[in-house]
Amino acid sequence: MIASAFEDLPYRPGVGIMLLDRAGQVFVARRIDMPSEAWQMPQGGIDEGELPEQAVFRELKEETGTDKVEIIAESGDWYSYDLPDWLIPKVWGGKFRGQKQKWYALRFLGGDEDINIETETPEFLDWKWVPMDKLPDLIVPFKRSLYLSLVEEFAHLDRPEET
Repeated sequence: MIASAFEDLPYRPGVGIMLLDRAGQVFVARRIDMPSEAWQMPQGGIDEGELPEQAVFRELKEETGTDKVEIIAESGDWYSYDLPDWLIPKVWGGKFRGQKQKWYALRFLGGDEDINIETETPEFLDWKWVPMDKLPDLIVPFKRSLYLSLVEEFAHLDRPEET
């Protein structure tokens, strides 16, 4: 493996959100700043002085317009991913090599009408619900192994909610 010119940079602390509907499908959205067919789950940085759980609710509201959720699981570990070298200077002021994230699985308690990606600072063009096992096929290649790990860790949640 070739060493990155940016390997001495730190990881940006962040959170990731696997939002599951009552049928056990996962929310994914297509980023405004990436004109490809790459989809992702909501995620974002942890602000100074903020706890990861607080960041989850803030990021979800900022990106999806909803907070009608409950936490149903938390990842056992922090996950990290490295950005491709060409992207590092363009993201987060070139200060980070990637992100180190705590992931949370949340049950969506609202209806589709409660999701509004046209937020104050929109990040997404489109969104949809997908089966959990399809997540790794939808994500950008540099996050694929992270998504494979998340699917493995949260696989027990991949079922319809009992009513």
